[in-house]
Amino acid sequence: MSPRPRKVSDDDVYAAAYRVMQRVGPADLTLDAIAREAGVTAGALVQRFGSKKHLQLALAEGAANWAPAFIEQLREQHKSPLAALRAYADCMAGLAETPAGYVRNLAYLLEDLSDPDLRATLARQATSTREQLASLIRDGVTAGELSKNVKPTALARTVETVLSGSMMVWAFYREGTAGEWMRKDLDAVLGPYLVPRRKRSP
Repeated sequence: MSPRPRKVSDDDVYAAAYRVMQRVGPADLTLDAIAREAGVTAGALVQRFGSKKHLQLALAEGAANWAPAFIEQLREQHKSPLAALRAYADCMAGLAETPAGYVRNLAYLLEDLSDPDLRATLARQATSTREQLASLIRDGVTAGELSKNVKPTALARTVETVLSGSMMVWAFYREGTAGEWMRKDLDAVLGPYLVPRRKRSP
């Protein structure tokens, strides 16, 4: 008697979809490709999600809901709020790890922006992320790393804007890595608000 096939969870399907998305652009992202990656049939995905669009919406919802947990992970990994903020910039730079990967990610972004449902979810993810960045900045003020004159929400918006624009401009020049380029721009934004470290007594 052959063993029963392993049940594939929604999370397994989402992980399979992300793996496929790391290899192909929106035009080649099909339920068949995702099903093969997940080890199920395309019919099973249709039965579960209804369509590729609904599967993409589920992925987008998951990304929006995961934003706070993602920033929290960075908090746990870095004692310094500023270090966590810089780590966030490094994670963003991962979207442009290779020229081909960056072009592919831009194609998915264009699709998200073109579809009203996907764009609404993207906006919710962005809003949640900005709130978390503002929280990191407030923690930076409390920790004495940033000036008390900082307006966290306003600076978070600036950081968000600069990092997105920095990645785009890096793609024009491709000098060094995206991470190095974006970190330099982030440091330029934070520079005026940094509290000088006190020299230790000899």
